[in-house]
Amino acid sequence: MLRRTKIVATLGPASDTQKALEALIRAGVDVVRMNFSHGKAEDHVARANRVRAAAAACGRTVGILADLQGPKIRVSKFEHDKIILNPGDTFILDAEWTALGNQERVGLDYKELPKDVSNGTVLLLNDGMLEFHVTEVKGSQVICKVVRGGALSNNKGINRKGGGLTAPALTDKDKEDIKTAALIKADYLAVSFPRSAADMKLARELMHAAGGKSLLMAKIERAEAIPVLGEIIDASDAIMVARGDLSVEVGDAAVPGLQKRMIRMARSRNKLVITATQMMESMITNPIPTRAEVSDVANAVLDGTDAVMLSAETAVGDYPVETIQAMVRICMQAEKEIEESDADRRLTHSKFSRIDQSIAMAALYAASHFKVKAIVALTQSGSTTLWMSRMNAGVPIFALTPIESTLSKVTLFSGVHPIAFSIESDFPSEVLRAAEDELIRLGLVNDGDMVVMTIGEAIGKAGHTNTMKIVRVGDHRKG
Repeated sequence: MLRRTKIVATLGPASDTQKALEALIRAGVDVVRMNFSHGKAEDHVARANRVRAAAAACGRTVGILADLQGPKIRVSKFEHDKIILNPGDTFILDAEWTALGNQERVGLDYKELPKDVSNGTVLLLNDGMLEFHVTEVKGSQVICKVVRGGALSNNKGINRKGGGLTAPALTDKDKEDIKTAALIKADYLAVSFPRSAADMKLARELMHAAGGKSLLMAKIERAEAIPVLGEIIDASDAIMVARGDLSVEVGDAAVPGLQKRMIRMARSRNKLVITATQMMESMITNPIPTRAEVSDVANAVLDGTDAVMLSAETAVGDYPVETIQAMVRICMQAEKEIEESDADRRLTHSKFSRIDQSIAMAALYAASHFKVKAIVALTQSGSTTLWMSRMNAGVPIFALTPIESTLSKVTLFSGVHPIAFSIESDFPSEVLRAAEDELIRLGLVNDGDMVVMTIGEAIGKAGHTNTMKIVRVGDHRKG
């Protein structure tokens, strides 16, 4: 059984060496996330080279997701690294304070905070662990009463409950990092804290100006993004359900429902979706997940997410390989519970605007009504397989292409498996026969299996898929 749901692993000290990368890839990683909050351009270039070398050594194609840092809405550093605050304490967040922080106040990386808050504003720090109520804004000083106390340490994040911080999604650092993402030919570029479709459009313009072709992913983590979610999705190629900051801003109880809504909206718009944050958090220090984590991952799969993502678990955790292995078995078990085909419901009420989209949908319909082993798509851009991946036909989809960037792009498409395939003929019938032979060689199909195949008569041109055939594997050799 081939796994439909893809696994994204964040790289860090625990997974940065060639040996560690190969172990993760063999365990089942499909896409690696490079966190641009850490490291310089040359570090990212070296890491991308290691990823591709490790993937080649494992005989796999692995995608690269470059994740922009976004605005640093954080406190500065403390004299003794951290302080302990108690309920009822008064504490000052000071945009002009340049010394190290102390028990009374700390500086801010985000200098605009005093303009974004007023008396009564609720601020949540360190992923919501601490709660401050603003009692007064005096010049550069945001004077707060501590409502929920605890430890506050260097560079911890600040969220405004309900949203409302005006920091732009793309900082000067992000704009430079987009050039690096283009340089390393990242397959996906994740934009942190977008508030509108305009943020995504600007990121796309900057990526194209840098000569890059990365697909754009919006990380949904601001309260302001929720009312305009459809517009942001339409301006993006993919979204990430970034449950950390989003949970702090909208409240933890709202996130499960939002997760389901976001996955449903993305898939209905033919966009990709990753579910992220704390999926296997306990495995940073433990070799097995909690039962709640197992349920969390399984429910994301049942919701229809394209991918599930690991952060600290693979970046700095003690058990990165075991975490991937656990994620694999949970995904595969959950996939057994998914209805064999949901193509009927979607196809009955859909209208198609392009020939290649119509062929993709016809292939899904045929696969869901006729017992076939697989769908085989000869593709240049990957668009045909993207449409196919939006519905579950109950069979694997093999994307055969000679285009390296397409191979790595489809690593995130649920149910789609990339296969490098050189097209050495201008005749579709010959290409299809060669594709059959390659799938047999790889052990993915056997003589006598029925497969649905799609191809464009204009061989080698993107967007020209116009043919679907149902083929019994091996019959061409009998004739």
